[in-house]
Amino acid sequence: MTPSKRLEQLGIALPATAAPVAAYIPAIRVGNQVWTSGQLPFVDGSLPVTGLVGDSVDTATAGDMARLAALNALAAVDSLVGIDRVCRILKVTGFVASADGFTDQPQVVNGASTLLGEVFGQAGQHVRSAVGVAQLPLSSPVEIEIVVEIND
Repeated sequence: MTPSKRLEQLGIALPATAAPVAAYIPAIRVGNQVWTSGQLPFVDGSLPVTGLVGDSVDTATAGDMARLAALNALAAVDSLVGIDRVCRILKVTGFVASADGFTDQPQVVNGASTLLGEVFGQAGQHVRSAVGVAQLPLSSPVEIEIVVEIND
C-alpha cells in the first residue's frame, strides 16, 4: 500500500508545507535521500501549544506535538518529491524543550516515530535521537527532523 493510501486509510491529510521561520528551505534532496529542516508542530500557521515539557506542557501533549511536527516533515518531503516516492524512513531527530530535570524525551519523540510506523509500516522503522534542549524557536515544545530514502 502506498504511503498516500495509508494516510487516507488513517484519516490523515498532509498539511500544506509550513513556511520557514528564518533563512532556510523546508527540505532538500541529496541523491536518493531527502533531508528536512526541523519542523515545528504548526497547525494552520500557529503553534497549538507552547512551553517547556515537564513544566507547562505534559509528556502526552508533547508527544502529540511531535506527531504533528513529523506530519509537517512528511508534508515537506511530499512537496519536494511526492510522499509515494519514500521507500524508507532513515533517521528521526527530535528536540524537546525540556524543563530542568525532565528526562522523558524518548517518550515525547515516540509521537513522531509512531506516526511514521503507522504510515510506512516496516519501512518506517528508523534510527533516532531524542535530545533535550533549553528552548526552541517560538517557544515550541518540540522540533522534528527526518531523513528519508526515496525511489528514483
